[in-house]
Amino acid sequence: MINKLEMFIAVAKEGHFGRAAESLGITQPTLSTGIKQLEDMLGVQLIFRGSRYGGLTPEGARALVWARRLVADSRTFREEMRVSRHGLSGHLRLAVIPTALTWAAKLSARFSDRHPKVRFTIQSRNSVEILKMLENLEIDAGLSYLDNEPLGRVTTQPLYTERYMLVCHAENALALETQVSWADIAGERLCLLTPDMQNRRIINQCFMEADVTPDALVEANSTVVLAAHVEQGGWVTILPADMARFLASGKRLSIVPIVGGHVEHSVGLVAPHREPHTPVLDALLSEAAELAAS
Repeated sequence: MINKLEMFIAVAKEGHFGRAAESLGITQPTLSTGIKQLEDMLGVQLIFRGSRYGGLTPEGARALVWARRLVADSRTFREEMRVSRHGLSGHLRLAVIPTALTWAAKLSARFSDRHPKVRFTIQSRNSVEILKMLENLEIDAGLSYLDNEPLGRVTTQPLYTERYMLVCHAENALALETQVSWADIAGERLCLLTPDMQNRRIINQCFMEADVTPDALVEANSTVVLAAHVEQGGWVTILPADMARFLASGKRLSIVPIVGGHVEHSVGLVAPHREPHTPVLDALLSEAAELAAS
């Protein structure tokens, strides 16, 4: 039954039978048969469909909540049994906001040193996508903001506090300053993350509080792209301190602290709000707590 529930979750996520079948690595007829068998087992129609997917029925919407819970519990059960036989092993899937990727590397490196049998897949995603991926069981945990926008029912483990820095070319006049305000950056050629990123929304708010309207001439969903523009000269960007130091290392870039505004936000792990977590996820949460305290 679990495999049929996974089929149902995939269809609900993709909103399309063909894409759902492809995501599961099965044929569309196999998927359709599995959904029909699940509906027969439960005695209700779960999905409106004619020639194509038509959405979930009211019963299907309620069943989706249970399906996610049952599939998650099944995975936890399998993990518990594997740990009892082979020790901590498995595969951790993380989605991380772009500005926290350096911290994701710190966390995964420390964890891998202690638990070498655990593999990682790390993806860069915005905060909204991370919460959606958690809900759809596509990832085991995320690394995102904890205190700026609603998270819903998740388990959190703070990791660090994000503080913002101006990143400019070493020849920029602002590179000589010991600190700058948001107003000081007005008039500079800005390149910033795209508006779908929570980091960009935070930065926009800081500018507005300083009565400055930010005008980013270049927008990207990659911090590497932003730093590359700054290195070309004539551009400036704003990044968290750790990411700024990492990208500026070995380049003719300067980083200058920004003062004023609400420039500190908590970033950490977000995980599904359920007990028990898998042994691997429990170990990751503990590792994050140790890293935060170090």
